Amino acid sequence: MLLAIDIGNTNITIGIFKYASGRPVKGPLETWRLSTNRAMTEDEYGTKILDLFHYALIETAEIKAIAVANVVPSLDAAFEKMGRKYFKKTPFFITSKSMPKIDILYEKPEEIGADRVANAVAAYAFYGGPVIVLDFGTATTFDCISRKGEYLGGAIAPGPGISAESLARYTAKLPVVEIAKPDKAVGKSTESAMRSGLFFGYIGLIKEILSRLKKEMNGTPYVIATGGLAGLIVPEVKEVKRIVPELTLEGIRIVWDKNNN
Repeated sequence: MLLAIDIGNTNITIGIFKYASGRPVKGPLETWRLSTNRAMTEDEYGTKILDLFHYALIETAEIKAIAVANVVPSLDAAFEKMGRKYFKKTPFFITSKSMPKIDILYEKPEEIGADRVANAVAAYAFYGGPVIVLDFGTATTFDCISRKGEYLGGAIAPGPGISAESLARYTAKLPVVEIAKPDKAVGKSTESAMRSGLFFGYIGLIKEILSRLKKEMNGTPYVIATGGLAGLIVPEVKEVKRIVPELTLEGIRIVWDKNNN
């Protein structure tokens, strides 16, 4: 089994991939989500993951490798130590240099987040190119892959959660509101007005960036989405053709496979 870990700024997503006759069984066997805590130690993360294994009836000895996509560099050491101590395995950390069969047309490839690497690899493996991946995380990322499998770059925008927190933090009277689709665009209270601005403004942001990206790419890109808020946002954006919840984990698996087999 492969233990795949996607460390984001807000959440850590964990997946288990089972192999049969040296080949992965389609889709993760189990997935879990933890809150990202930069202060937690390798022991705290290790015992949390062991608890998840316990309830899923998975033995640590079944884990043959660990692959990690991490965008929080301060947690590199904790997860490396965790892998060695609790699983007797040295984790494989994904970087832009790990990208298999994808040419990177990015000015500074080392700046590409490991999650974007995994998303691009999985998107091209499953859907070919041209393809655009939207990842609705703490930040919303757009990744563009050409028909030939070239990583072209993309765009990065604040996620709606960051926007909501910023409104509350930098204004005296505005509260933190939950991101949800309002019944009407004309808000009749401060909270409903904020929801309108955040939700519909975010929809507009997504559509405008997608429109510009598609114009700059050859062909007609297939657009897919992943991430926590994809289910809320995508129904409002007809340009997105499919939600793939486990895309990043699948990308981690593919990158690990290509680099270790």
